Amino acid sequence: MANYPQLDDCSGVWTLKEVNDAVMGGYWRNHGSRGVFMHTVIDYITIASTGNATDFGDSSMSDASDAGAFSSFVRGVANGNTPLIQIDYITIASTGNAADFGDLSVARRHTAGLSNSTRGLFPGSYISDVATTIDYVSIASTGNAIDFGDLTVARSAFEAASSPTRGVMAGGSNPDQNTIDYITIATTGNAIDFGDLNAASQGQGATSSSTIMLIAGGGGASGSSLVDKITIASEGNAIDFADLSTLRTETTGTSNSVRAVFGGGYRSPGVVNEIDYGNISTGGQFVDFGNLTTSRQETGAVSNAHGGLNDGYQGTRIAPIPQGVGAGQRGIFAKGGGENLTFVEISTLGNVNDFGEASFTSNGDGFSGSTRFCIALGNTGSADRTINYGVFSHKGNNADFGDITTDRWSFAGAGNETRGMIFGGEDPVSNVVDYVTIATIGNASDFGDLSAAKHTLAALASQTRAVTGGGATPSYINVMDYFTISSTGNATDFGDLQSVAFSKFRGPGCSTTRGLFAGGGESNESYLNEIDYITIASAGNATDFGDLSQVVINGGACSNNTRALFAGGNPGPGANQDEIEYVTISSTGNSTDFGDLDTGSQGVRGFSNGHGGLS
Repeated sequence: MANYPQLDDCSGVWTLKEVNDAVMGGYWRNHGSRGVFMHTVIDYITIASTGNATDFGDSSMSDASDAGAFSSFVRGVANGNTPLIQIDYITIASTGNAADFGDLSVARRHTAGLSNSTRGLFPGSYISDVATTIDYVSIASTGNAIDFGDLTVARSAFEAASSPTRGVMAGGSNPDQNTIDYITIATTGNAIDFGDLNAASQGQGATSSSTIMLIAGGGGASGSSLVDKITIASEGNAIDFADLSTLRTETTGTSNSVRAVFGGGYRSPGVVNEIDYGNISTGGQFVDFGNLTTSRQETGAVSNAHGGLNDGYQGTRIAPIPQGVGAGQRGIFAKGGGENLTFVEISTLGNVNDFGEASFTSNGDGFSGSTRFCIALGNTGSADRTINYGVFSHKGNNADFGDITTDRWSFAGAGNETRGMIFGGEDPVSNVVDYVTIATIGNASDFGDLSAAKHTLAALASQTRAVTGGGATPSYINVMDYFTISSTGNATDFGDLQSVAFSKFRGPGCSTTRGLFAGGGESNESYLNEIDYITIASAGNATDFGDLSQVVINGGACSNNTRALFAGGNPGPGANQDEIEYVTISSTGNSTDFGDLDTGSQGVRGFSNGHGGLS
């Protein structure tokens, strides 16, 4: 493990499995998210939290205003106003005063800064007039900057940000500009036109993830709250994306690839110390973070997790999480009729957060191990047999896994650590049971048959046994079947649910010993709020556990070994709900409010990396 490639000394191409193994094994380097504001006085924040900045140290320059700045995983680098030619550097993870790095190729101020993990650039300038100069340095060394090329338009007082490959410069003054241009960081040469900002302006702040750049504030003495967005890998004009909490100009930005932070600036009648933050991918209204240690403007800001640093898996991975039965806390909800995935931490309370995208319909379902979750699409009336998969530890879009054995929809899914299973479905009504090995990629194989052809059933699993309940044949039933997951073969009778029902909550609502079936409908007009429980290792009829807060069909469930969550669903004709409720699996009783989905939805399906089927 010790010689596994690291983000700041890497080469080659890694598969998703290699990356996931490194993440889950704890040997994929997880860089921090410290933001540092480099001015004559230097201070720092932890980007993932909120609060006032803390003193870091002092610049070696007598006046480090008008600063351009950039950073690697290790170092932050900035220039300043006095002397005009000097470059400073700090070690981000420590505190202390800055040290001399070298000199710019031409003395100047009002530069911008951008970088990837190895090379940093200072574009633009002002002495007696604006200039087009772009310099570069190797961040890990010290020494004087070297000429890189020229901007498309001479200007100063603008900002810049980067992906790992491309640097983008936006706005500027003398006169005010709406120009956006870009360079390829690994080469040298002149900048190329990218597009335009929404308005000509100077004094903006900018920051980025590996894909999105945000340009905030600017304008005259009164300042602006506008936050523009561009997609770095493309070309084109910026779009109006978000708003700062207050108007300001001459602010500066940094990020941890998920959260953008803008600090300091000027708003008539004076300099401010405010820090704002917002989400880079979702935009909207930025909110108060805290305050800098002193009011200041024209500051340079850096971090050890910004979008130029191969994203550090800060924006696409979730911090290391426990996995396996009872330990995993990640719950994923796929909403029917939509493409977005959301997630929650099962052991806490709160609303969902964005996870990524997956093609999905309200008639699909799936299963999950401790590392992967798999979604069979279930497209109504089509010949789509697709299974997609995602990885709990990585935000992002799903990838193709393989196909189920026959065209069908309105099936149920369940699984343990090793195997995932798909039960029944319709078009026509089916008794087919499929299985896959979750850790591999490939098409499903035939497992056996249900006791009868049925659809809109529910399923759950322990480490050894899968149990299905309810559904329609097409008449509604209360029958439960069970299967030994490690073998193949036909269903065995388990017992009966409390009520004849279809479209109960689908997902792993179970511990290692107990399984829960919730909600459902006795008919298209009569819905249920009852929660049933079974002891999975035995056979027998279900027992009353308690009630949901209201009658509902077609919602999604997920669980760890302690708590089961029930999300979304349809409480009546034409109505979709966004509520998430929870129960403690080992007890009995009515559900309690957990939080909300981002929108009301039925056809929700749930997945988790800590349910009772995992080892």
